[in-house]
Amino acid sequence: MTDLELTLGNRKVLYSYLVNYTAEELNTIPPGQSNNLIWNIGHTLVIQQLLVYQLSGNKLLIPSEMVGLYNKGTVPTGTTSEAEIETIKSLVCSTIEQTSADLHAGKFSNYMPYQTLLGIPLEKVEDAIKFNNFHEALHLAFCLKIKKGLR
Repeated sequence: MTDLELTLGNRKVLYSYLVNYTAEELNTIPPGQSNNLIWNIGHTLVIQQLLVYQLSGNKLLIPSEMVGLYNKGTVPTGTTSEAEIETIKSLVCSTIEQTSADLHAGKFSNYMPYQTLLGIPLEKVEDAIKFNNFHEALHLAFCLKIKKGLR
């Protein structure tokens, strides 16, 4: 299994939340939690795009306004609309499929090294993809915890 296959597997789990929960449930912040399902899913999209595409000097595959809504340091600021949920739904797996195609096409050769907040150095895009899997696993765990507070 490649790193991007692992990412896609994680994204399919996140996609299942988007199709099996209502907009109200996706937007609910359970007691004791600081965010909701839709924020966690949007956050994984944004961080993957910043780590892989932006640090390689490539155009993001997501709408730019998503960065302001779901970047590190943000929290849910209101209700994510049905239209926004549909946009996220359309991007959750397609961005990883496109990342795979772009990786094979050599579009990430100009990677700018970056050190994560955890002090982990990312020297090349493959490092970013691996670190992103770690990051997305954390947010999947948050989703599992949030899910328990919904039903």
